[in-house]
Amino acid sequence: MRIVGGDFKGRGLSAPDGRNTRPTSDRAREAIFNVLAHAEWAPDIDGARVMDVFAGSGALGFEALSRGAAFCLFVETDEAARGAIRDNVESFGLFGNTRVHRRDATQLGPRPGSQAEAFDLVFLDPPYHKGLGERALDCLISGNWLSENATVVFERGADEGDFATDVWEINNAKIYGAAQVLFLKQKIYQK
Repeated sequence: MRIVGGDFKGRGLSAPDGRNTRPTSDRAREAIFNVLAHAEWAPDIDGARVMDVFAGSGALGFEALSRGAAFCLFVETDEAARGAIRDNVESFGLFGNTRVHRRDATQLGPRPGSQAEAFDLVFLDPPYHKGLGERALDCLISGNWLSENATVVFERGADEGDFATDVWEINNAKIYGAAQVLFLKQKIYQK
């Protein structure tokens, strides 16, 4: 697994051993970032504050940092995955641009004072077929984690059916193998 674009392009990423994490493939990451780079509704990645929720190896967050994001908060409960994220932070020299939260993404609570600014771009890649992503989306709103123009990139199983919501606008939807990727914005902020 490697970074596919930006300053760290071609550099390898550490990932935890075992089957507890399912990293987004290089090809799917490249496609996701192509959508974000060319969509008029997407926030500018350069200088963005990013969250990688259910981070696993942190591949999506590191990809954003490689492409100019100013900061990434990685949210992950698995100890081995947090270790891989810390290894990647060290390898890329990103100590001042990252933070790792050991927190359940479905119980984020309010955004803490140490995270003074809200987040512009959120990657949400939960285990499939458990409803965890939908619960995490609710927490992002209720905890005031999102900036007004925030985009959430939500990866879920392609076989999970329609994503029905009164709160989120689907700006784009793509299928990459077994994954469906939804590009979401809160309807309250749609013009």
